[in-house]
Amino acid sequence: MRTRQRWKTQAGVCLAVAFVAAGALGAVQPATGIPAEVVQLTQFGPALGVGAAALLWPSRTRSLLADPSGRTASPPGRTTSPPGRTASPPGRAGPLPWLLLAVPVLVILLSAVPYALLTHTAHVTDPRTLGHPFLLIALAQLVGACGEETGWRCFLQPLLRTRFGPLAASAAVGLAWGLWHVQVLAQSPAYAAGFLLATVAISVTLGLALERLGGLRRLLLAGGFHALVNLGMLLFMDEETGRATPMVLFGLACALTAAPWIRRFPRRPAVTIPATTG
Repeated sequence: MRTRQRWKTQAGVCLAVAFVAAGALGAVQPATGIPAEVVQLTQFGPALGVGAAALLWPSRTRSLLADPSGRTASPPGRTTSPPGRTASPPGRAGPLPWLLLAVPVLVILLSAVPYALLTHTAHVTDPRTLGHPFLLIALAQLVGACGEETGWRCFLQPLLRTRFGPLAASAAVGLAWGLWHVQVLAQSPAYAAGFLLATVAISVTLGLALERLGGLRRLLLAGGFHALVNLGMLLFMDEETGRATPMVLFGLACALTAAPWIRRFPRRPAVTIPATTG
């Protein structure tokens, strides 16, 4: 199979396993006794998708996980980037990348405050009223988020990045991530639209912010961001009721916080990676 076509098979295998594994893990969770409030086993579906890719393409998978641009994923003297595509040069990430973790706080603020004003109610959950210790929930949420992000931002994003620009690759991953939450599609159209807007916007923020990062730092930043969003919604929103308003507000807040990253990204230094045939 030609290298420039193989990425489609690799992405397809990862996504297929992620979808099937998530369904299977969700079905067996009640039998495990693990409370869904603490962690949902479905979150490890994308990691299993990466595991399947690693069994079939071990060196390719290792390269993608280590290098966010995918430059090391091809044999020496060959590149998988299409003509005219650019990628950030190797080296250090942008200034203070850990400040990315402040964005989820802003997202929750921009969605929870308008929701409280609209409903005249502060939808705040006291952590002490949860069925399990909040510290346990927070740690489990981080582990579960890292399970997801191993597939989305650490494998699929770099894989698509070898064929598309950073914005297009990020948006495509966000759409796949949103559709992976198939249960959301059973909600109202407004609810589903708000959720998909959120996943695409978050994916764009993470894809652009982590463009130069690979390895463990990429995983921890993406997982930390993801976990903070989940915990914020647990404590300050009630979208789990199926109401469309909080989800639409959440999606709009994610889009607002993604806009500065989209505007800022083209200013970053970039180098053109020449394409080769075959």
